[in-house]
Amino acid sequence: MSSKRADYLTWDEYFMGIAMLSGMRSKDPSTQVGCCIVSQDNKILSMGYNGLPNGCSDDEYPWERDGEDPLETKYVYTVHSELNAILNYGGGSLKGSKIYVSLFPCNECAKAIIQAGIKEVIYESDKYEDTASVIASKRMMDSAGVRYHKYRRTDREIKIKL
Repeated sequence: MSSKRADYLTWDEYFMGIAMLSGMRSKDPSTQVGCCIVSQDNKILSMGYNGLPNGCSDDEYPWERDGEDPLETKYVYTVHSELNAILNYGGGSLKGSKIYVSLFPCNECAKAIIQAGIKEVIYESDKYEDTASVIASKRMMDSAGVRYHKYRRTDREIKIKL
């Protein structure tokens, strides 16, 4: 009898890989963020990426990061990956689940994560850690008992031919 394969993906590699792959669906030219929400028994519940709400054309809204008029920047129109995944979940409660996300959640997404009952955040990047938004996120998650930790990269390269 042969033994099982030894080089299979860990759960963390698998779910963070799906989060990163989801981010590749984003039309945002500067920031692609993806996430994957997972049940306590490692079942994928929902996925999301940053983009415009359903029904809003990707071609009719701005993708600029900066500008004098906030209505001419992407920030007032885009839905972040975490909120997209939470809103797109149609299966009932997310209580006790965990979320894998390629960028640490902003304060608005942290509110949604807490309200949805998600109990753990695994993130890949925390490049905005010194901003008021992320500081507020961590403060709220600490108060609400939501655990968060950085994904431990394995640097495994996965090639998918499409």
